[in-house]
Amino acid sequence: MPRSDAETAMPDAGLRVERVTVTFGERRVLDDFSLTVDEGQTVALLGPSGSGKSTLLRVVAGLITPDSGTVSWGNVELTHVATHRRNVGMVFQDEQLFAHMSVGSNIEFGLKMAKVAACERRTRVDELLDLVGLNGFTERRVTDLSGGEAKRVALARALAPRPRVLLLDEPLTGLDRDLHDRLAAEIRTILQTTAITAIHVTHDPHEAEIIADRTMHLTTAEHP
Repeated sequence: MPRSDAETAMPDAGLRVERVTVTFGERRVLDDFSLTVDEGQTVALLGPSGSGKSTLLRVVAGLITPDSGTVSWGNVELTHVATHRRNVGMVFQDEQLFAHMSVGSNIEFGLKMAKVAACERRTRVDELLDLVGLNGFTERRVTDLSGGEAKRVALARALAPRPRVLLLDEPLTGLDRDLHDRLAAEIRTILQTTAITAIHVTHDPHEAEIIADRTMHLTTAEHP
């Protein structure tokens, strides 16, 4: 029996990457790659260096335009939409915090760019510091933070503008195993609390198991 229009209609929320191919020179990094992330779900991309994990995040963020394929949120295609119009947050391996700014200023940076009122920015910063367990750190210099604290601030900064998709590019790199596992559990709790749609990139199966609802394995793409 043919399916009804309701059954075949595309979802109006959730991230879809469809048949994306990316090549750098003669090297094909992503080859006809597809991925669906339901709204509120966290998917881990697990694979070795060179398998295209970080490249995929940059395609979703709009930092790289694929050679072919599409990126969509629900029924809206984003493939050629500018990065700043995609409502995507990103946490990098090395945090990339602004060293000349305080913790609070780092977190509110995206809100300031969006011209959010100062009182709303302060409220949001306080909410996020509470969420990541850094109450009282508003005026702390980021250069005085420990490795774990810096990663919490980077996560708070990415969450501040309330993105619809959060991209985490090996955010726990460089931590000792005990702190690594504790922060992985904290990230899982934060993602569940915020009900955000997220893609988490890692080469660590244990980390993927802790943080994600679902894991997708990537292998190194072949040359064209």
